[in-house]
Amino acid sequence: MVRPSVHLDYPVHERRLDNGLRVVVSPDHATPTIAVNLWYNVGSRHELPHRTGFAHLFEHLMFQGSGHVPPAQHIAILEAVGATANATTSFDRTNYYESGPAGVLDLALWLEADRMGTLLSALDRANLDNQRDVVKEEKRQRYDNVPYGDSFRHLLELSFPALHPYSHPTIGSMEDLDAATLDDVRIFFQAHYMPGNAVLSIVGDISPDEAWQRADHYFSPIAPRVLGERCVAEPLPPITGLPRRDLEQPVPADAVHLCWRLPALDTRTYDAIRLAMGVLGDGQTSRLYRALVHDSDLAESAGGGTVGLIDGTSLGFVVARARDATAEQLEEAVCAVVADYLAEGPTPEELARARAQHELLTLQNLASATDRADLLSGYATLCDDPTLVNRRLQQVLELSDEEVATAAAEHLAPEHRATLAYHSLLRREPA
Repeated sequence: MVRPSVHLDYPVHERRLDNGLRVVVSPDHATPTIAVNLWYNVGSRHELPHRTGFAHLFEHLMFQGSGHVPPAQHIAILEAVGATANATTSFDRTNYYESGPAGVLDLALWLEADRMGTLLSALDRANLDNQRDVVKEEKRQRYDNVPYGDSFRHLLELSFPALHPYSHPTIGSMEDLDAATLDDVRIFFQAHYMPGNAVLSIVGDISPDEAWQRADHYFSPIAPRVLGERCVAEPLPPITGLPRRDLEQPVPADAVHLCWRLPALDTRTYDAIRLAMGVLGDGQTSRLYRALVHDSDLAESAGGGTVGLIDGTSLGFVVARARDATAEQLEEAVCAVVADYLAEGPTPEELARARAQHELLTLQNLASATDRADLLSGYATLCDDPTLVNRRLQQVLELSDEEVATAAAEHLAPEHRATLAYHSLLRREPA
């Protein structure tokens, strides 16, 4: 089957400042707006043993003032002129971003440069203690006190060896954060938050020369620092031995999570499995949903997907939550659906739908200057090529049906899974 190609041609211009900061510019004059995105090549996988949670902690600390910005004023200053700002942390990176009318560019760049260059002058014990408490409260709200909130932590522990860079969640250990001293967090900042470990992307109503001049004006005064040697994790083989964890908790219903090791996200095989997982677990037309929810009524929800990671090994997962079944029955049914899917392979119609869903999501992200700036920073940081913004979609769409079926069969076999099962105490309590 010959599929039409998708031609994207977003302009991508790149320079590196003398201090090492990589600046990527993509002019877009459709509207008088601007998006600024700064990726630091530091995430939870760069943390040391007993020093977990630091990358996410700094996501918060970076908004608590710098040399010339009062505490908690970064966002307020931008909102006062009609702009927005936020940040996220993952295993592989931390990103900070601003967007708004084109006139906010100088302000956004100044704010980012000020905290990159002078954050330590404002980092004191009071700020550290305050944001440490904020992170702990976030963990309570998002992980500890919600049903199934600890599932990802357990899956990471089942899927990766102890002390592997991906073996702990981004939120980190509260014991590690409690033990962190001001010197500990200062050392972490000095090791990672520097021009040579960052990518600045600017998308919007500006020319490349103007963008570079402004980036140079605000960021060049920041002195370069030497980035220390970083370890690279080797790709892990498939999971063996069927590791599992059974938890009895007061969750609303029994649930089953299965997880597999996959190749790193910058590989063709990962792209193929991502499409395969779209057929297996994405939405109400997926194999899992139709078999477990629509046809049998065993589950109230079922789905799956991938977690793309750059350092050797990614993850694939499926999740099902029981409606009228035990965890044991649900696990057996999920494994049967996966096994049948691998034996049969996806149909051409299913793959056409998965490609269409992937294309729609990609084009929706590219339509937003904020998301496009994030993609540029991501491709530059993780793949060393921001021009992939124009080619990645086509690379995925051109994968053959055979490649997708073969990749799924090689990497999603039920015998190579890790299993997390929740057994509901609420369903077992007498009325």
